[in-house]
Amino acid sequence: QVQLVESGGGLVQPGGSLRLSCATPGFNSAYYAIGWFRQAPGKEREGVSCISSSKTTYYAESVKGRFTISSDNAKNTVYLQMNSLKPEDTAVYYCAVGRFYAIATTWRRNVLYNYWGQGTQVTVSS
Repeated sequence: QVQLVESGGGLVQPGGSLRLSCATPGFNSAYYAIGWFRQAPGKEREGVSCISSSKTTYYAESVKGRFTISSDNAKNTVYLQMNSLKPEDTAVYYCAVGRFYAIATTWRRNVLYNYWGQGTQVTVSS
């Protein structure tokens, strides 16, 4: 069983930054996608960003230019650097991993991800 460990959430003022981390110990696959999703109260879970096994990255339009996803294979950890945060970024953020080759038309599909983290709260407020 793969257990994802997320960290880095918190309260930040508008315009501030946070870095989320997702440790993926024990997960191995020739092809994989590691994604970040978020869910705000009363809204559906939405894809924020994804990094594929070929290091291709994908972003939701709402976060392009502000968020950056990266991975450290030696640490089995994926990061989401979030800059210029806005109140509308407030949500619970989830890390997920899946054994599939992510492309532009698939990375947002929740059902393709095999494992999910417990979520970390990000609140952007003054």
